[in-house]
Amino acid sequence: MKIQSIEKELNSLAYHGRGIIIGRSVDGKKAITAYFIMGRSVNSRNRVFVLEGDAMRTKAFDESKMVDPHLIIYYPVRVLGNKTIVTNGDQTDTIYNLMDKQMTFEQALRTREFEDDKPNFTPRISGIIRREGDKMNFAMSILKSADGDDSSCERFTYAYSDPVCGRAKFIHTYNSDGDPLPSFEGEPKTLELPDCGIDELTDLIWSNLNNDNKVSLFVRYIDIASGETETRIVNKNV
Repeated sequence: MKIQSIEKELNSLAYHGRGIIIGRSVDGKKAITAYFIMGRSVNSRNRVFVLEGDAMRTKAFDESKMVDPHLIIYYPVRVLGNKTIVTNGDQTDTIYNLMDKQMTFEQALRTREFEDDKPNFTPRISGIIRREGDKMNFAMSILKSADGDDSSCERFTYAYSDPVCGRAKFIHTYNSDGDPLPSFEGEPKTLELPDCGIDELTDLIWSNLNNDNKVSLFVRYIDIASGETETRIVNKNV
């Protein structure tokens, strides 16, 4: 297993697309998650993150420039009891609603496929954190086309029980920049989490995302035992 620093990993690509990081703090007391979006088009870059209670949604920065909201405006983060859902699209609502009806994370995502943004067919990436007492576990999923063939959806779910302290998993939508954009390949990457507070981690992630392409960042620390949270949002458009 290759363990990478956040700085090195984020600087390895100019365009990760959208990315989810989930892990456990060095002291083992907090579940940590981060979600960022990057953009190449005016429409993708014309966004900000906005908190709405314990949820988070995307919003057009300049409503007059919004062209097509259907893959742009959604809730990346929702909380269902002891579970925190983080995704790159409106599958957040699918997971929330179907898990509320006793379906599993994986079962809920079987009702969805990759995005309909031909020719990229952007993967749908999703994560879920569960707290139980003083323990946590999490899972990540990616739904993607079969090497650009939109007639076939490939589905991968990765589950992590009692995750190692000071480590995180990272999944993102694209392997690199390109036209069309190549989908992420392989298992989620392993990152080293620094022993720091939420502000330092937020600054670390934001400062190492490509300056031309980064749009918004969400970071949350969740106390595993109590469920109390700290949240930070950074928007390039202010």
